[in-house]
Amino acid sequence: DKALYISDTANAKIYRLAAGAQSAELWLHDRAVTGIDGLTFLNGVLYYNSVFFNNLYRVPMDANGKAGAPVQIWMDAPVKGIDGMRIANGKIVQAENGSGKIHALTITGDTAHVTVLTEGLKQPTAMEAGRGELWIAERAAGRIVAIPLPK
Repeated sequence: DKALYISDTANAKIYRLAAGAQSAELWLHDRAVTGIDGLTFLNGVLYYNSVFFNNLYRVPMDANGKAGAPVQIWMDAPVKGIDGMRIANGKIVQAENGSGKIHALTITGDTAHVTVLTEGLKQPTAMEAGRGELWIAERAAGRIVAIPLPK
């Protein structure tokens, strides 16, 4: 919808800045949004994670773009300190700053299959796909590294 969605980690909120709007509106305020950090869209659906609880959620929307109640997505492997999220080749890629990993999530219904792409990083917090690679910010190392994009 060409809007910007903004996570408010401390206050458990998601704001939406519509295309052409002068200010953002509160789009979702729900207890399940506590600790929101990364958010991204996959196939037109908004997903977000909680850095506090290491959970992943999908937010259903009605035809007018109004948010419904978040739905928790069960990840089939433990994760620690999940952080930034992006889309790469139809999968969600997610940083685990608490365990030094980057993993890909393959979503099927309410389940996410976790595939570790790389590990041994020093507090990865964010990433961006470009030029066939996934560029990763390592906060504790003060550097950016790249790995091949997941297939």
